Amino acid sequence: MKKVILITGASSGMGKETAKKLIQEGHIVYTVARRIDQMEDLKDMGGHPIKMDVTNEEDIQNVVDTIVKEQGKIDVLWNNAGFGLYGSIEDVPLDEARKQFEVNVFGMAAMTQKVVPIMRKAKAGTIINTSSMGGKMYFPMGAWYHASKHAVEGLSDCLRLELKQFNIHVVVLEPGFIATEFGSVLLDGFNKLPKDSAYRDLMDKIMEGTKKAAQGNGSSKPTVISDSISKIVNSNNPKTRYRVGKFAKPMVWMRTYLGDDLFDKIVMSQM
Repeated sequence: MKKVILITGASSGMGKETAKKLIQEGHIVYTVARRIDQMEDLKDMGGHPIKMDVTNEEDIQNVVDTIVKEQGKIDVLWNNAGFGLYGSIEDVPLDEARKQFEVNVFGMAAMTQKVVPIMRKAKAGTIINTSSMGGKMYFPMGAWYHASKHAVEGLSDCLRLELKQFNIHVVVLEPGFIATEFGSVLLDGFNKLPKDSAYRDLMDKIMEGTKKAAQGNGSSKPTVISDSISKIVNSNNPKTRYRVGKFAKPMVWMRTYLGDDLFDKIVMSQM
């Protein structure tokens, strides 16, 4: 069945690969991101790219109004926009931390607030929120990123219970290591931090590990995400969580069952 789908953060990586798959499946796919020039190929395929900033509520309202005017409904919202901010709590400026939450949490919430009334009126819909395996566990230097994804998890659980009465499904996507721009953004963030940071040795080790993961077999291809999103979109009763990609399931299992001390030792042994 053809569905009207809205995807944020679709200019690259998981969002773009999934948009291609959903367009090929015959769905009506609206993709939004700040870099609209990077979505021209989606337009050529039959998609509907629109420039939008998830931290700008006027942008969000204009996009939602456009879709409703053209299609009369929104069946699926995939809140996929987000980025990773890494660095010690001591070093990362609080203004940068606030930006992390503005995009990863409040941007997602703003999109949801605009779309839910449409789905509620239709008594149907699916909202997919991109969390991370990092929403269930943690690595050093990732406090603000992990905090934002832990927030996504909690917000999504509450939202699921609130919307159940309106036949709106809320699904949490928890990717592991995926071959996207995430690593390069993380490295750029490290380069902005003080060169004489007390945490420089730890940062260097994490940077080295990130580079190796990007170059070798340390990440899954974005297609594992597109396959999962396709299953969710085409399901009448999707699961509440989809944990996919390199290391996602074993890392969350270890965090859940090994306890703090042992998990800490395992993580730091890789540093």
